[in-house]
Amino acid sequence: MTSFFSSAPRIPKDAIFALTAQYKSDTSPVKVNLGQGAYRDNAALPWILPSVAEARERISNHKLDHEYLPILGLPEFRQAACKLAIGPTKFGSVASRIASCQSLSGTGGLHLAGSLIKACSSLKPQVWIPEPTWSNHHLVFSSLGFECRSFQYYDFERKRIDMNAYKKMLQNAEPHSIVILHACAHNPTGCDPTKDQWQEIGRIMKERQLFPLLDAAYLGFNSGSIDDDAYAIRYFINDLGMEASVSMSFAKNMGLYGERVGCTFVVTQNAEIAENTESVMERLQRSEVSNPPAYGAKIASMILNDAKLTEMWYADLITMCSRIREMRHALYNLLVENGAPGDWTHVTSQSGMFSFLGLPRDIVIKLKEQYHIYMAENSRISLAGLNTSNVAYVAKAISECIRADTRPSTGPSVSSVL
Repeated sequence: MTSFFSSAPRIPKDAIFALTAQYKSDTSPVKVNLGQGAYRDNAALPWILPSVAEARERISNHKLDHEYLPILGLPEFRQAACKLAIGPTKFGSVASRIASCQSLSGTGGLHLAGSLIKACSSLKPQVWIPEPTWSNHHLVFSSLGFECRSFQYYDFERKRIDMNAYKKMLQNAEPHSIVILHACAHNPTGCDPTKDQWQEIGRIMKERQLFPLLDAAYLGFNSGSIDDDAYAIRYFINDLGMEASVSMSFAKNMGLYGERVGCTFVVTQNAEIAENTESVMERLQRSEVSNPPAYGAKIASMILNDAKLTEMWYADLITMCSRIREMRHALYNLLVENGAPGDWTHVTSQSGMFSFLGLPRDIVIKLKEQYHIYMAENSRISLAGLNTSNVAYVAKAISECIRADTRPSTGPSVSSVL
């Protein structure tokens, strides 16, 4: 009997998870994992945020049950998440035009946003995605049947945003196209537009009738300030008055990686459209996950809706952001001290969890095979994998590998991973 699955192809494993598996199986007593983007403390251990620990204790003391959430998710969480992104002073004037739904973290949120646009639009819009970017952007939207187009975001030679290429894409994209925007902490480059650049991007997008879909996975984690990190979201929605979609994740900024806590919302033109749109989101959610997970949403909701816990969380964000920034500057200083050829100022000018080193692929492989230092093939590293015990080793290894190589370290133009 012929199997229903006889034509199934063998698809390679996800690159970053495969890299993590290699790291775990490495028996070397000295090894460093700079691959997966998950925060670690200075002892290289997962960190439970004090605000999260307090919220968990309170929930447990309230006789936690395990009943279903509504299809759209925990209402008080959804409202608090939208208010966080839009800002407390403007939220009241926008709230009636919002359609929101709890999602399975950032990936689920992007998929939900794409499914919603597909269900509501007869235009079959193109999706424009920065190059390089988080690899799941292409996977999510191509799996939904969208035509995905790449545009040059990063200037590999100058190690900064290529604004000329960015603006050229915006000017030439078909009206009603979707543009994927990293709200902050661009993955993998760590290069975000300045406020002036965001205003220029927004102005062109509004003139050209392009739709902003903002991936907000690092609010507060990037700079330590929600207000600073939410600037692009608030500019498009509050200042330009544009319709927009925002996919929020609380995996990074609350350390709730395994709980898959997210919220996706769209701001529409009026209350009636918002109500209709939310009904479509509810139907899509029902067909895919039926009801979202409750525990993580209750933790996040308690933090966002309790003044004391919110203040604790803001302090936690500064703790994480400060450690990442400390490792960023330590790596830069040690690369310079070790005489690593080239200009490394891009390491300190970038922001967020990642640093885009710009190393050739064979050096990345050499670092793994000879020094047991694991990073993505495009030389994106998670700075959370560095600590005071290993950063000197990493900097010395990188310096030695580059000195042994005669080519300029400009890096390949390839997409990022988780």
